[in-house]
Amino acid sequence: QVQLVESGGGLVQPGGSLSLSCAASGITASRYTMGWYRQLPGNQRELVAAIESGGSTNYGDSVKGRFTISRDNAKNTVYLQMNTLRPEDTAVYYCNLRRVLFGRDYDFWGQGTQVTVSS
Repeated sequence: QVQLVESGGGLVQPGGSLSLSCAASGITASRYTMGWYRQLPGNQRELVAAIESGGSTNYGDSVKGRFTISRDNAKNTVYLQMNTLRPEDTAVYYCNLRRVLFGRDYDFWGQGTQVTVSS
């Protein structure tokens, strides 16, 4: 059974930093694109950042230059370092693992962790 467990969310003041981590079990995460998405109530889930198995990264426009995604395949873990946080970064952040194999989508999600940016 695949499980993704996120940690590191919380409350931070504007301009502050937070680091999220997501540990995967029951799966060889190195074969997957690992990513972070976020969602506000009533909004669609949006890409924050993703890192492919080969290390290429992709960021949402609103977080470029402020957030950094990384992965440790030996630990089956993906990280998100968030700096210079803004109130509009407030959302539930979800970890995602994704892969297409022989035309079939393999898509796994964590339970989400709340990030609140407020003074």
